[in-house]
Amino acid sequence: MTDFDQDTLTKSKATAAAACGWNFIVLMSRQGKIRLSEFFSSYTESQKKRILRDIAADVLPRQAKMCNIIEKGEYKFVYRRYASLYFIVGAPVEMNELIVLEQIHLFVEALDGYFNSVCELDLVFSLHKSLMILFEMFIGGMLCESNRREVLQQIVEAEELVEQMTKPGEDTSSQLDDGLSFQEQFQLGRKPGARGPRGNR
Repeated sequence: MTDFDQDTLTKSKATAAAACGWNFIVLMSRQGKIRLSEFFSSYTESQKKRILRDIAADVLPRQAKMCNIIEKGEYKFVYRRYASLYFIVGAPVEMNELIVLEQIHLFVEALDGYFNSVCELDLVFSLHKSLMILFEMFIGGMLCESNRREVLQQIVEAEELVEQMTKPGEDTSSQLDDGLSFQEQFQLGRKPGARGPRGNR
């Protein structure tokens, strides 16, 4: 095999690997409020802010009949709107958009199954649960578990384990908060390091 063929094969393998998973996912309300954001690829803080600005500027004003795919250079926005929430995925340009749309729907079905018809407030007050479902389904942006029942079973088992480890008189949410970043605790309406559902304890 020539060097040219070897280089071409290496690049095609890298492209195929890159086209398997998401770069990021953002859940945004119609008012531009970010309800959940997770970046699976390496981005600087300034790049993340630019992506969120682009989403607000490019996705939110679009009409319902317009195409729900927007190419942005090295990646593309693929989005679906459910009620008052936009589920926006940043995917490699080589990735099949129909697969991305199906994966978004699988994630929404899992959220629906857990929250019994998920709404925006569920994401506001149970961000950690939404992230648990996301991470149970996607690893590094790649779909690893598509069976909704299996995903929900793993979440239930994790909750039971937390309840068993919870000290008497201490609520479960304070235990789960230990694994959240300051930003995630702030999004939940809690003061970082504080205990209780609203940071009052």
